[in-house]
Amino acid sequence: MWRIWRLYDPLRAMVVQGIFLFGLAAMIHLVLLSTNKYNWFDGAKKPAVASANAPMPAAVASNGK
Repeated sequence: MWRIWRLYDPLRAMVVQGIFLFGLAAMIHLVLLSTNKYNWFDGAKKPAVASANAPMPAAVASNGK
């Protein structure tokens, strides 16, 4: 393992790793914000559903046949 650190500067490797992980986390958060289900700013957009308190539809008139 010590031979690897002779090839790479440890400080530079940690800085590059931190930049990469920050970029990856930002990308994941932006992808999640672009979806309807996981957007925590606007909340989930739910489709319009008939309310339980909605009035009943008008009855269809029958001609008695």
